[in-house]
Amino acid sequence: MAGVIGVAVVDDDRMLLDGMRSWLGGVPGLRVVATAATVGELLAAAPGPDAGPGPDAAPGPDAGPPADIVLLDLLLRDGSTPTDNIRRLVATGTRVLMISTVPDRTRIIESVRAGADGYLTKDNDLPTLVAAVKDIVAGHGSHSPELAFACAHDSSPTRPSLSPRERQILLDYASGMTLKSAARRAGITVYTAKDYLDRVKAKYRQAGRPAYTKIDLARRVREDCLDA
Repeated sequence: MAGVIGVAVVDDDRMLLDGMRSWLGGVPGLRVVATAATVGELLAAAPGPDAGPGPDAAPGPDAGPPADIVLLDLLLRDGSTPTDNIRRLVATGTRVLMISTVPDRTRIIESVRAGADGYLTKDNDLPTLVAAVKDIVAGHGSHSPELAFACAHDSSPTRPSLSPRERQILLDYASGMTLKSAARRAGITVYTAKDYLDRVKAKYRQAGRPAYTKIDLARRVREDCLDA
C-alpha cells in the first residue's frame, strides 16, 4: 500500500494494544501492521526466513523491519531494558517512538541516545501521536514537550557544554553545510570555524561520546536535541 505508514505497537497491556489498533485504525495514511507484548515477539514475526520461531528469537540477516515505525512502551514486564529494546529495533531499520506513562527525564535521554526518534507520554491525544509518527517517518524527528524538557534539563557529564558559537557551527555543519558555508553564515573565517568544530569534537571526546565524522556529529545533535 504505497504511501501508507506501517505502525507496530509493543506493549504488555492487552487493552492498550486493542485500543491502539482501534484508535489508529481510522487514521488515513496509517495502518497497524503488528502488535506484540515484547520486542522479541515482534521480531520473531518479522519477515525473513531466519527470524526464528520463538518469542525471544532475534531476526536473521535477511529479516526486514517489522514496520515503518514501532510505538514502544518504555517499561515491559519481561525484564528487558528500554535501551536494549530500542537497539534491537533500530538494528532492523525501523524508527522507534517511545511511549510511557511518565516523563522520566533520565530514561528519555537514555532512550534518545540508544536510537529512539521520539518520546511521548500516554496522556497525549490522537492528533499529537499521529503528527509525531508522520514527522518521525519523514525523517524530521519528534520534538515533543517531554523530550524538549528532558534535554533542556540534561546536566549529565556525558553532555558537553557548548558555547553559542560552537553550537552554531556544529548545527550548520551537521545539517549538511560545508565548513566554508558554515563559516560564511557565521561571519568568520573558515579557519576559525574549524577551530570551533575541533573544540566541539574535543568536548565530545572528553564526555565519552566521540564524534569523528559529520554523521557522528549529526547523531550528537539529535541525541542532545540541539536542533529543538
